Amino acid sequence: MSSSQGSSPLPKSSGGRGTSDGLFRKPRDPSTASRHYRPPRSLPDVCPKEPTGDGRGLCDGPSVVADQHRWTVYNSKVNLPAALNDPRLAKRESDFFTKTWGLDFAETEVMPSFYLPNITREHFSSYLQETAQREKIHERCKNICPNKDDLSVPTITNNHDKARAELEQVPKIFMRPEFVLNDPATFNAVLPWSHFSIAGSKNNRDVASSRLLQEKLSHYLDVVEVSIARQISLRSEAFFHAMSSQHELQDRLRETANAVAKLRARTTAIDRVMCRGPLRVLRDTLTRDNCIKLHNKLKLMAAVHQTQPTVQLLLSTSEFVGALELIATTKEVLQQELQGIHSFRHLGSQLCEMERLIDKMMVADFSTYAQSDLNRPCEEDVQVLEKVTKPSAASGKDRLQSLVFGLLRQRKLDFLDIYSEEMNHAAKNVVRQGVLKSVSQINETDANTIKLHEQMRLMTFQRWFDLLLDIFENFVLFLKRIKVTLSVIRNVVLEVLDSSQRSRLAEATLAINHSDSRANEEEEEEEAGSVRSGEAELAYLTHEGLFISDALNEAEQRAGASTQTQSRAQVRLEACGSDSASATTESSSSREHNSNTTSSLPIGGASAIEDVMPSDLELGQVANNIQELLYKASDVSHDRCAKVLMTRAKDGSLERLSSSEFVCLSQAVESFVKDTEELCGRRSVSLRGALQSQAHKFVQRFHEERKNKLSLLLDNERWKQADVPAEFQDLVDSIADGRISLPERKLTGSEDRKPSEFLCVDGQKYAVVGTVLLLIRMFLEYCQCVNDIPSITTDILTRLADLLKHFNSRSCQLVLGAGALQVVGLKTITTRNLALASRCLQLVVYYIPVIRAHFETRLQPKQYSILRHFDHITKDYNDHISEISAKLVAIMESMFEKALSKYEVKAPMPSTCLRNVCKQIAKMHEAIFELLPEEQSQMLFLRINASFKLHLKRQLGRLGVINDGGPQYGLVMVDVAFYSENVQALRSLEHLDLNMPEIWEQKR
Repeated sequence: MSSSQGSSPLPKSSGGRGTSDGLFRKPRDPSTASRHYRPPRSLPDVCPKEPTGDGRGLCDGPSVVADQHRWTVYNSKVNLPAALNDPRLAKRESDFFTKTWGLDFAETEVMPSFYLPNITREHFSSYLQETAQREKIHERCKNICPNKDDLSVPTITNNHDKARAELEQVPKIFMRPEFVLNDPATFNAVLPWSHFSIAGSKNNRDVASSRLLQEKLSHYLDVVEVSIARQISLRSEAFFHAMSSQHELQDRLRETANAVAKLRARTTAIDRVMCRGPLRVLRDTLTRDNCIKLHNKLKLMAAVHQTQPTVQLLLSTSEFVGALELIATTKEVLQQELQGIHSFRHLGSQLCEMERLIDKMMVADFSTYAQSDLNRPCEEDVQVLEKVTKPSAASGKDRLQSLVFGLLRQRKLDFLDIYSEEMNHAAKNVVRQGVLKSVSQINETDANTIKLHEQMRLMTFQRWFDLLLDIFENFVLFLKRIKVTLSVIRNVVLEVLDSSQRSRLAEATLAINHSDSRANEEEEEEEAGSVRSGEAELAYLTHEGLFISDALNEAEQRAGASTQTQSRAQVRLEACGSDSASATTESSSSREHNSNTTSSLPIGGASAIEDVMPSDLELGQVANNIQELLYKASDVSHDRCAKVLMTRAKDGSLERLSSSEFVCLSQAVESFVKDTEELCGRRSVSLRGALQSQAHKFVQRFHEERKNKLSLLLDNERWKQADVPAEFQDLVDSIADGRISLPERKLTGSEDRKPSEFLCVDGQKYAVVGTVLLLIRMFLEYCQCVNDIPSITTDILTRLADLLKHFNSRSCQLVLGAGALQVVGLKTITTRNLALASRCLQLVVYYIPVIRAHFETRLQPKQYSILRHFDHITKDYNDHISEISAKLVAIMESMFEKALSKYEVKAPMPSTCLRNVCKQIAKMHEAIFELLPEEQSQMLFLRINASFKLHLKRQLGRLGVINDGGPQYGLVMVDVAFYSENVQALRSLEHLDLNMPEIWEQKR
């Protein structure tokens, strides 16, 4: 092409036909060497654009006549590349290349040749250095010497003006681009027939007009022809140069065509000898690979075709998980490997329908399993229900795990609600079966005519209590079964959760390893360079497109895709084959645990299962719901038992129970509550609440009975010292040993021992009345009730405090208030009665801290404030004891006041008054000495002595006897000495300091 002809060859350093300055000289043809050298002139624009528009546009456009000597853009040099790359066109629709090879020719990137070197500017550096000096000389000469064309500018201008004046004579209508004689308006304008006469007339005027018109048109034609001839004469040289260039171009094209024909012949020979055989081998290889792929596809289609019968076979053995996995695998294969297969166009919808059917079957099977498991006879063990209908059937645990795994896979997370409903029905059946079994053993009742709750009320307490114990036992077994079942479900959920977490961790690790391996591969590629030449040639030979780079890319992609497709199809085929084989040759017992299934999956399989499994948040919620369901099972069991309890209590029979019976009932309930709490991990309150309400009623009746009994005993108490039976002494001793409870049975030999006069407590002897002994037994009964029924501790404590207050107030009314005179019929309240009452109160005060400590161990720290009742009671008892002591002193004071008011200081001595006083003191000492302890007796007689001294001192003051050593003083001292000897002669008062000198007035 012209662009290639104009390129200069590389400069030569020496030799050849180069000149002395080392520059390459282009050889010339000998025939043209002798000619005078003329500078090349611009080629004329042989095909200029015709002007369009009206006359104004015609005047403004270039004119061949007027502008023949003026340079325009149409005089610029053009060549073939410039014509092909016309900047005025957005797309080269009319180019030669785009017409032949399409529009993609211009948009495709040409891959550099493997056999041509990369030419850079450095290759021309030596040539540019050699021609630099000559280029400078050429530029300097070009600026000094004017151009030859510039010298003829005035001549050209004059000719141009002359030609323009001649052309202006021609009308403008002939110069218009839309000049067409077919147009009537144009024809009439050029040939004005209106100037002529009617057609057919031949007058002279018409002939002259026609001749004049013909001459005018001939003149116009001559002007135009002269202008055209002038333009041709001016451009003749360029025209002949173009013609000669055209002939030379045709010769070269002919040579090129011959060279192309030879090249095609050689290429055909090369194709026949060297390419057809290898290409045939490659085509056969590709055909073989395609046949292998087709064979694998057919095998895969055969395996997919067996999906439906295999799923039906798995469903017949309740293998839901295997059926679901087979359906999921088949769906994936249909979407990835067998997409577009016409014969399988309805298989996807059929598999979806089967999946929905499996969902319903799994829910129904789970409901049936829950019914069978929860309604089993109570005689069976607590293990998971086993399906023994077939010898080769899987155990109940595997069956339950399979069901739960399938439900989780299908996101049927509401299966726990089904289990909850079945659990409620089963709990009702537990109570009903227990009542029917107990009623069937009673011959006198008719189960058909009397309702169950009425039959329970007709039972004796022992029979009803046995029924309650059986119900408790059955519910414990019921909860154990539920716990075992829920633990299996929870383990499946946790295993699925753990499997999903492990799969995510493995995927993260695989992604990191993949990125590292990819980086290593990139480094290896950089070191290795480009693709090997053999692979490039193979890609080039097998590629049918335009560029080798596309061939290489397609070859690599085809190889990678073929490998992945082959491996994926092989895995799917093996999976389907194994499922089919296991479905047709093995039973349900041959499958392993679902944890083994999930843990043994490869990374891809685990991720596929993870896609269909619930999220970690949903699985965690299911695990929490399982624990809540166990709590609900405990609550349901307690609710059912509470209804049994309240049914019995409707007629008030539980309130009429004895203490031992109610304690047995309370212990049974507490034992059941404890067992359920250990099983379920949470304490239910419904049964405890029912028992608590009955316990309040029981405590009310229990307290009223003992309070009434204590009132009756106090009203009949004569306040005389009672003998202490051996059993009460043993009871007190057990309290001292820390056993604050009633003995379970009487000690052997206690009936043979004689009762003692005093009650020995902590080394002290207490003279008591019979009511106090029974009171001790009563508050031990209260403490025993707290031990047996801890839930009523606070209620019992308040009732016991009320009992102690009642004893204190009633005893005060009867003794200090002398109520026993009217109630019992006593003649008088003696000092012995007072001392005995005081000693009984002291015994009760001794046991109040013991009772307080006992209750404190049964109370919560926040309930300690209720213990203040014992502090108030202790204060009341101590005040009562002080009042009794003051009463004893008051009795003696009244006697002293009465006796000493008649005292006279005269012989004989000792006086009768003092004799009577000493006699009364001795009587009182005799009455209280055995009842009160020695220290208390001494304190009491010190107070009596102080009262005696006070009254004696007053009497002496009235008598005017003073400490003057006179006769009266001596007589008084004789009486005082008699008094002191008599008082100190009493037991335990020998060392009593009477301090008798205080009877005398102190001298001032």
